[in-house]
Amino acid sequence: MTQRPVLVVLFDGVQSLDVTGPVEVFAGAARLGAVAPYPIRTASLDGEPVRTRSGLRLAADTSLTDAEPPHTLLVPGGDGTRAPDPRLIDWLRVHAPRAERLVSVCTGAVLLAQAGLLDGRRVTTHWAFCDRLARDHPAVEVDPEPIFVRDGNLATSAGVTAGIDLALALVEEDLGRDTALTLARHLVVFLRRPGNQAQFSAQLAAQTARREPLRELQRFITEHPAADLSVDALAARVSLSPRHFARAFRAETGTTPGRYVDRVRLEHARRLLEDTPEGVQEVARAAGYGTPEAMRRAFVKALGTAPAEYRRRFHAPHVPVPRKDS
Repeated sequence: MTQRPVLVVLFDGVQSLDVTGPVEVFAGAARLGAVAPYPIRTASLDGEPVRTRSGLRLAADTSLTDAEPPHTLLVPGGDGTRAPDPRLIDWLRVHAPRAERLVSVCTGAVLLAQAGLLDGRRVTTHWAFCDRLARDHPAVEVDPEPIFVRDGNLATSAGVTAGIDLALALVEEDLGRDTALTLARHLVVFLRRPGNQAQFSAQLAAQTARREPLRELQRFITEHPAADLSVDALAARVSLSPRHFARAFRAETGTTPGRYVDRVRLEHARRLLEDTPEGVQEVARAAGYGTPEAMRRAFVKALGTAPAEYRRRFHAPHVPVPRKDS
């Protein structure tokens, strides 16, 4: 079995889950075969232990100076990326291009950008830092939506647990779907959230409205995705004119009523496909799409995959899948 050594960069203020999440995925692959496909080493600037953002101490196997060029260089994020040691940026600038595959989790992308390694590349990072990354590094194409992005030998992910999704995607690419699926089941996660899935749900992406009628309306939309959720119908529920309602909803939630409804319906359909044996036609109806074709267009636009393919990849192992799906 081909070995792909992984080197994980450590620094004070690193987010521990940015490190341990992907490491558990790569290390888990070793338990599925006689030969470890991903020998893992950690390295800090001076080879000394580091203190993570949560206070946990992580021991380094070696110093960055002494580390051998890896197949996969993993650069995590955390508070330590806000004012990094200049020596770390210098090391990344010189040595990171020597890795066959360059991976960042969360604000690890900020370190790579400061080292000049992301210019002209499409990347993502934690949603709260996308604007900063784009502002500070205008030559970098920052996409705030996906949970991870692949651009050639560069792979960047959103915050914290998205590193697990990215690591599973890399394992699937290297060792096949069956291996990645087994790892995902051991980690009790679905294999795998698609990279272009949004970083957060409609309820998290939108602010909670200040006024109670609009808050109640948000709850109504979430609980009744198959209802008439047109602007006119929603405006009538809160006794506002459609124009006044649309303006008030956007002012208080940061998104339009239509986009909020679209996200809620997509999430509802996605959960039904993952967690129930309902057919695509029944899911489309329950999620408010009306027809399978309307749902298919929404899935392809938002996730880059059709509902039937999404179900094939991401349904829970214990849920029986219908024999016929459209």
